[in-house]
Amino acid sequence: MDTQQLLQIFQGIGTLVASSPLIAFTRLGLMALGMLMIYLGHKKVLEALLMIPMGFGMIAVNAGVVFLPDGKLGTLFVDPMVTDPTALIGVLQIDFLQPIYTFMFSNGLIACLVFMGIGVLLDVGYIIARPIESMFLALCAELGTILTFPIAVSMGLSYQDAASISMVGGADGPMVLYTSLILSKALFVPISVVAYLYLGLTYGGYPYLIRLLIPKELRGIAMPSRPTPQVSAGKKLLFAVVTCAALCLLFPVASPLFFSLFLGVGVREAGMEKFTEFLSGPLLYGSTLILGLMLGALCEASTILNPKVFILLILGILSLLLSGIGGILGGYLMYLFRDKQYNPVIGIAGVSCVPTTVKVAQKVVSQANPMANIVSYALGANISGVITSAIITGLYVTLISNMK
Repeated sequence: MDTQQLLQIFQGIGTLVASSPLIAFTRLGLMALGMLMIYLGHKKVLEALLMIPMGFGMIAVNAGVVFLPDGKLGTLFVDPMVTDPTALIGVLQIDFLQPIYTFMFSNGLIACLVFMGIGVLLDVGYIIARPIESMFLALCAELGTILTFPIAVSMGLSYQDAASISMVGGADGPMVLYTSLILSKALFVPISVVAYLYLGLTYGGYPYLIRLLIPKELRGIAMPSRPTPQVSAGKKLLFAVVTCAALCLLFPVASPLFFSLFLGVGVREAGMEKFTEFLSGPLLYGSTLILGLMLGALCEASTILNPKVFILLILGILSLLLSGIGGILGGYLMYLFRDKQYNPVIGIAGVSCVPTTVKVAQKVVSQANPMANIVSYALGANISGVITSAIITGLYVTLISNMK
């Protein structure tokens, strides 16, 4: 690179800063945030599978600013708001991530692909073994997805936007993607970015919430060591089929998500090893990589400077906080129902960030009592949380689609 080229680069940076200082400094801030996310993912403070590709995407899209032919500033990654077919064909030839966004994000396909992979990883036997306990904790852990809705409406958001940001409390990214895509197309990008930025907080922030609300002597309660009842693959498959059919009948608008999730469960329980390997490996990890990259690339300065984003940031963290509190309250209720022989930390596993909240719960419990193991109990609540989040998604999409 010669001196003339360096001079042109610095002139371009100077023009960018002079033309819009706020956007320029926002870009720098987002680049720094991307670097921090990569570091925290590498150190296992946040979930590396999402944080590292998302961080790279944020850095690249905010650093790779170019001067487009019409004199405007832009990127060569993606324009999520394209509506004109002619413009769409144009950007498909220019923005190299546009085809991925157009054919995988704008129709919800990426959420369904991730859900197929998640379904293969779920052992619904933990739900069948303890159905009432598991579903009760999962419902308690939906406190954020329920209470955030009226709060968001009171802050001026429409019913559709309020429902979409409320789903962040489920800590289930595909649910947020799907809900916002159907209900809040104009805010789909910022809501999705906010959701996945905050999902890392379930790994880094929930341990502090647990320690704040549950004293050490209760965190160290050892659960009975009785083995989890064995459930045959046939019963698990039957559960997947019946539940899928029932939920699709009740909430047809959300049927792609139910289909994807229970297809994964069915493949697992039917013993289809090649499909299981594909769905749990290349499909899930490939989809997660693309998801992280796209969300990072969508986190462009002009998107973040949308006036509604600050409200979304507040509501997103509030929703996750309320869900964590709801799960812990559910754990306390189980503690009382079981004659104080139940570890209340299990409740937070009802927040359906699979399997992050289970890991968080077990880690905190182990710090209080190395001999205590709550994984089998927490998994039941965790897997139930996935189903309850999908049900609430179906409720929101079905009931609010035509509301103003």
